[in-house]
Amino acid sequence: MSGTNNESLNIHWFPGHMAKTRRLIEENLKMIDVIAEITDARIPESGRNQMLNQISGNKPRVLLLNKSDYADESATRRWLEHYKSIGVTAVSCNCRSGAGLSNIVGIFEKAAGVRKYPGAVRVMAVGIPNSGKSSFINRMSGSKKTAVGDRPGVTRGKQWIAVGKKVEILDLPGILPPRFESDADKTSAMYLAYTGAVKDEVMDVYTLSRSLAEFLAENHPEKMMSRYNLSSLDGEHLENIAKSRGMMMSGGLPDTERAASALLDDFRSGKIGRITLEFPIQKV
Repeated sequence: MSGTNNESLNIHWFPGHMAKTRRLIEENLKMIDVIAEITDARIPESGRNQMLNQISGNKPRVLLLNKSDYADESATRRWLEHYKSIGVTAVSCNCRSGAGLSNIVGIFEKAAGVRKYPGAVRVMAVGIPNSGKSSFINRMSGSKKTAVGDRPGVTRGKQWIAVGKKVEILDLPGILPPRFESDADKTSAMYLAYTGAVKDEVMDVYTLSRSLAEFLAENHPEKMMSRYNLSSLDGEHLENIAKSRGMMMSGGLPDTERAASALLDDFRSGKIGRITLEFPIQKV
């Protein structure tokens, strides 16, 4: 899909706690059986940390396409077929509701295979910030063992969570790639920002929202017009959203700052519609 403007937003996001998370992953790999990698179903590849491929060795991995209720259903099916074709175990799920997780313990057990040590299967839960990792752990444990929020950076340290007698989950803070250099990286960075994986505090939210509005107008015009009761899209997207929602300042000017925040919130919570940002590369 086109419509992203990644020239205006340069994202460099690798704070100290993320470097610490890498060390924690490397240090704890020897004591776990399976890696549960949580990613956002709207950005299955951009929402993964490719660094895991470098440090995870031969540990079995199960990929959870979370927030599937926000993603386009046909696109998610294509992703599941793609991962199956390359030998990756992937599951479409909603970690808040538990949809798609009914057999996840069995999937972990199968992935672990024959293990050296008896007892519960030890699973390391990893994912970028705001991927839904804490929601996954809370759903699995049946109680709110970890803090959950619609913002990155909630999980602060290492902790083990028991899931009955069959599974123990090691929770680690979310982690993002250290830099975005190539054009493909910059597009991924934009998608991460759209979905809220990067803290808004380090972003130009207004510019980000304008970019998202352009993307939606080009690729999902009907959904955008329906959500904001617009009869057409003339390029003044935030202005028109503000007018439609009655977000006006003194003097009758549209409050585009409020409209920018509203657009981002609506997209991130799936209120604009089920939208997938990226698709598997077609085989030639």
